Amino acid sequence: MKTFKIALIPGDGVGPEVIREGVNVLNTLADLDQTFTFEWTEFPWGCEYYTKHGVMMDEDGLEKLKSFDAIYLGAVGYPGVPDHISLWDLLLKIRKGFDQYVNIRPITLLKGAPPALLNVEREEIDMLFIRENSEGEYAGAGDWLFKGQENEVVLQNGVFSRKGTERIIRYAFEVARKEGKTLTSISKGNALNYSMVFWDQVFEEVSREYPDVGKASYLVDAAAMLMIKDPKRFEVVVTSNLFGDILTDLGASIAGGIGLAAGANINPERTYPSMFEPIHGSAPDIAGKNIVNPLAAIWSASQMMDFLGYEKYGALILEGIQQVLIEGETLTPDMGGTSTTKDVGQAVIKHLCPMIQQ
Repeated sequence: MKTFKIALIPGDGVGPEVIREGVNVLNTLADLDQTFTFEWTEFPWGCEYYTKHGVMMDEDGLEKLKSFDAIYLGAVGYPGVPDHISLWDLLLKIRKGFDQYVNIRPITLLKGAPPALLNVEREEIDMLFIRENSEGEYAGAGDWLFKGQENEVVLQNGVFSRKGTERIIRYAFEVARKEGKTLTSISKGNALNYSMVFWDQVFEEVSREYPDVGKASYLVDAAAMLMIKDPKRFEVVVTSNLFGDILTDLGASIAGGIGLAAGANINPERTYPSMFEPIHGSAPDIAGKNIVNPLAAIWSASQMMDFLGYEKYGALILEGIQQVLIEGETLTPDMGGTSTTKDVGQAVIKHLCPMIQQ
């Protein structure tokens, strides 16, 4: 029997509540399949840990994590801990330390999910964003000069290496080719005359290796407008760290809301573990109330199954989520229901079991 070693970082706020439901779904799959199992190891890192120990994670945290097959993260952030500390000292530390340079965010309006756009068919909202996840505007390069003085200057530098830019664009072309879809690059070459001109140049260079893949390129402001007005033109999308961060949240708003937004941080070479997470944040205002929507966390568990080589089960988890939405009887308050977090998780399992046993 294959054993997958998974590191659990439930994190802050509602993180432990949503991760619990994802773990239940994955354990159910393992129990029904009986050819693999999960070995879970939980780490108490996050903002509460920071308030007690002065660090978001242990100093040797990456060393402790590197032997795992995957990492399952709940949420990071809580009042009292500055956002740049909670982000840079845990989430980004893992992404960068483990070279998780591919961020995958599905923007798909599932059956039963609430539509946000008028005169747009459900099938027209079906995008896969592939975001550069290791450098760009989030490289952490810059300086803060003359602090507190009248000539104070802050520099925030975007870093775009040929290696980093080529590999994310090539990865996106490979995905588009495999799925028989078009690839759209999103940049801002008219204004960012170094970084984005370089990005556009590399996109054109790499595209010559993929003459069978239809391609397009848009400025980020035009892309934001077109995601609302004509979302069907976007199938597979590749973009930089900052633009991908912003546009995928816009995508979440047109694809059922933030409670359905899942993300995967992938190290394609599998030199290090990859990390899977809902992207809705820690929502401290509802933490502990058992009303947070767990579907994004369960969707990210589906992404984990895809990564582990069980695409069939990844698809079945997604179908289970979709059936819960279609049924519409077991939904959390953010989706107009009155059910608890646990109720929704159990509803997914209820739909999942018959599909696996067929």
